[in-house]
Amino acid sequence: MATPTRSSGLNVAVLQGGGALGSYQAGVIEAAEERGAGIDWAAGVSIGAINSALIAGNPPERRLERLREFWGQVSSGVGVPLWPSEHLHASVNELSAALVTLTGVPGFFRHHIPPRALYGAGLPGPVSYYDTSPLRETLLRLVDFDLVNSRKTRLSVGAVDVETGNVVFFDNHSHVIRPEHIMASGALPPGFPPVQIDGRYYWDGGLVSNTPLQHVLDCATDENMSILQVDLFPARGPMPQTLDQASVREKDIRYSSRTRLNTDAQVELHRTKEALRRLLAKLPPELRDDEDVAHLLESSKEPSISILQLIYRSRPYEGSAKDYEFSRSTMLEHWTAGLDDARRSFDHPDWLGRRRSLGISLYDLTDRRGTNEDEDKR
Repeated sequence: MATPTRSSGLNVAVLQGGGALGSYQAGVIEAAEERGAGIDWAAGVSIGAINSALIAGNPPERRLERLREFWGQVSSGVGVPLWPSEHLHASVNELSAALVTLTGVPGFFRHHIPPRALYGAGLPGPVSYYDTSPLRETLLRLVDFDLVNSRKTRLSVGAVDVETGNVVFFDNHSHVIRPEHIMASGALPPGFPPVQIDGRYYWDGGLVSNTPLQHVLDCATDENMSILQVDLFPARGPMPQTLDQASVREKDIRYSSRTRLNTDAQVELHRTKEALRRLLAKLPPELRDDEDVAHLLESSKEPSISILQLIYRSRPYEGSAKDYEFSRSTMLEHWTAGLDDARRSFDHPDWLGRRRSLGISLYDLTDRRGTNEDEDKR
């Protein structure tokens, strides 16, 4: 195990939505804490917003404790370390997910009383199947919102305005964050109701973009950043052979979001700025004090950004219900996978030996391959 070190610049956690898969992110955060890479900025969508609030709303020495408390509360059943077959494991997972739809999740969501199904089609009533008021109580108990709003750790969570369809990022550098902001980021319809904030209604940010990476890059200053991009749905995957595999693949594609599109755009922007700096360096001395040249020089500045991408890759026995299968054994399995993937990535020679060059360098080491910005274009 590598000796824990504190990297220069900001350490940023970018956490995607993915429901029950979110304990994978908690495992990644545990590994980051082990390596002394404490999080300075947590940005999340949906379950990633909840994990981000647990990070920003607790002092560093209590973050893991609170993450464990949350995931212990919302998961149920006993851990089963060994299954006799993948088919049995898959069946038990499906049964567990079915029970969630019937009973809800403690401290997270429950059925409306009376249940929405009793209202009938077209009749006035709740606009969701579940009531998420238990989540508000959980957030108030586990997250110190005074600490969040002290800005010691930056917090950004994404939601979608129901009426405009636009993504909005609630950021403690520009907003006073309350439990409702976190709940809005995870209000995925039709399961969960929209959340009202200052007269507007919001749904889950994953409806438009399931990762807050672009928000973090748009807000980047001249400070270097090391970004942990933790995705819960892989963009790449095999051709499905069954109907359930097709359902899994569709969900992976839908929620894997636009990570590669965002990073490719930023790499191209970096190349443009690099070319501009080289061009300006060739100008004769009498032009270097020109007002327009000074403006272009300022615009071409950029920090060094290293993105370590960690992607949860589903097991063969995980079906299309994997994001709402909250059994204790599965939660622990996801947590351990995140911990192992992150440890391996942090100790990988490509990450340990990375160069602090200007612009974006992208690393995906969970499948044992490293990439930089040039390789990523191929």
